[in-house]
Amino acid sequence: MALWPSGAPGGERVSVRELFIERSPDGPLRDRYVEHVTRPTVTWFHPRSNANGITLLIVPGGGYERVVIDKEGFESAEWFAQRGFDCAVLRYRLPADGWAAGADVPIHDIQRAVRLLRSAGRPSGPGRIGIIGFSAGGHATARFITQPGITYPRVDAIDEAAPGVDFAVLMYPVIATTGPSAHAGSAQRLQASGIARSSLEAYSPNLGVDAHTPPTLLVHAADDQAVPVENSLMMFEALRKAGVRSELHVFDRGGHGFGMRAIAGKDVSAWPSLAESWALNSVAR
Repeated sequence: MALWPSGAPGGERVSVRELFIERSPDGPLRDRYVEHVTRPTVTWFHPRSNANGITLLIVPGGGYERVVIDKEGFESAEWFAQRGFDCAVLRYRLPADGWAAGADVPIHDIQRAVRLLRSAGRPSGPGRIGIIGFSAGGHATARFITQPGITYPRVDAIDEAAPGVDFAVLMYPVIATTGPSAHAGSAQRLQASGIARSSLEAYSPNLGVDAHTPPTLLVHAADDQAVPVENSLMMFEALRKAGVRSELHVFDRGGHGFGMRAIAGKDVSAWPSLAESWALNSVAR
């Protein structure tokens, strides 16, 4: 389902062409990603049975260069749908592709997606809505829950719906935009959107945490070489100081970008169940 049926706003200077890439054409699992998203969408996954009334918006990663569709998106949605969740996987616009809103376009797409979920009247809801963000998608998600002032002009009646969520899950999120813990690729893409290096720190979402930030679960691996675990540590510290209900789970091994793949038999295989419990407990309070 297209987020913006009449076209995403602010695209007058966008000249890129959306590309779907298959990294593993011979399988055994699909591994697709999208570059230069021009038509942001949500892809629905219905509960297999026993719908629990919770909808999850899933925001995959990709370093703000691409959106990883299968590993973090569709496969996560399948797992949660089997356990009664409505799920929607977001394919969002990327900061450096020429959109007028620059670094804020992923957040605009998240806001629009949440409003769409609230107004769509899913069979099991809308009920309560949560959000799961992975890596750079975790950065966009963290900005979404900590910077509610980032908005776009009203487009249609869907924008009358509330844009907030009941809980969040941040999976090995990019939080730092400067310093030794920053993910260089994400920071470079933010700069390519027009942000001066001297202004990058303002895009670290831990700085925007306050008492209104929704309950947040963080999951990271200590051996993550791409996005150091310090990113989740600094976000958790900000949540704790603000009095926001939060949990941090750091696994000894898992690397970066594990998603739902290659986790069987590893400690990180616990993360989906942790997220499921977090969602159920958050809406029960």
